[in-house]
Amino acid sequence: MKIRKNAFFISIITNILIPLGAVFLALIVGSIFLITAHVNPLNAYYLMFAASFGSLYGITETLVKATPLIIVGAGVCVAFRSGMVNIGGEGQIIVGAILTTFVALKLPSLPKIISVMILLLVGFVGGGIYGLIPGVLKAYLNINEILTTVMLNSIATQVLYLLLRGPMMDPLEKAFGTGYPQSSIITQSAWLTRFFQGKRLHTGIFIAIILAIAMYYLLWKTTIGYKMRAVGKNKNASRYGGINVERYMILSMLIAGGMAGIAGAVEVMGIHHRLLDGISAGYGFSGIVAALFGKLNPLGTIPASILFGSILFGADSLQRTVGIPAAMVYAIEGLVVVFAVSGEIISRKIASRNTEILTEDEK
Repeated sequence: MKIRKNAFFISIITNILIPLGAVFLALIVGSIFLITAHVNPLNAYYLMFAASFGSLYGITETLVKATPLIIVGAGVCVAFRSGMVNIGGEGQIIVGAILTTFVALKLPSLPKIISVMILLLVGFVGGGIYGLIPGVLKAYLNINEILTTVMLNSIATQVLYLLLRGPMMDPLEKAFGTGYPQSSIITQSAWLTRFFQGKRLHTGIFIAIILAIAMYYLLWKTTIGYKMRAVGKNKNASRYGGINVERYMILSMLIAGGMAGIAGAVEVMGIHHRLLDGISAGYGFSGIVAALFGKLNPLGTIPASILFGSILFGADSLQRTVGIPAAMVYAIEGLVVVFAVSGEIISRKIASRNTEILTEDEK
């Protein structure tokens, strides 16, 4: 009974208290920056969270921000649990969005459900292939996936710039000579349904939650997921046990990239209805933080993404209302990232120490 109580309290500490403490410490340090800008930290943070949760508009915008974070974060959980570090979410989102927009512009007017399903699949294929590249390079050539995914992010960004200033630029922009980097609007049958008139919240939030549940089921309820987690724990032991390590490394990156590609597709279909510069808004990197904050559990990524969605939206609102520089907003967001990752490292050490104690008690 005592061992169970200890395990329960350790679980509370590592899964709840440390993550919340990480955010609290980030806000404390961020208050120093606000004071230097002659801004009252308590008032600023109140305005930030009031903007996110104090009105229907704030809540819907928070969920709009959280939607791609949930999808990307759930995919990151699959990659990280398999021992692969996917930093390429940005590029995978962009490629998924590019391919989704291209196909959507070519699609005839089909029933909404068919159009949406086709484009979600297209987004997955685009992001999945882009995630497959570093997966193959890591599995068979042992090339560091962190380096390749970061470089592929840059390549995707430059390809996006090229397409939006050339082949995929809206013909109306060319005709009027404005040259704004955006594509034509996709067919309305491919738009995700919005819940409220004048609000941007759309059915993509349900898609995100369903995908997170599916990734949880994959990791913890299937043989494939078990093998992925085994590879992530110990590649040599997995190989000795007959698991094709390379196959599951590649598969994890394919799934992670595909999920990021779906996030890009959802952004196109649900928010912008076209391809444009800055389509990702940093969701590829923020999704990693949401996954870590959610303890690399796809279900935990859901509330973590909502929290970070509120911070992202609240920080934007804070910039407009209080007038603090954009760089300071990014600094506060970066502090949350640093403390969230640090909290994850501390949680793992505590969990590891607890395992050692329990083992000694059993002996």
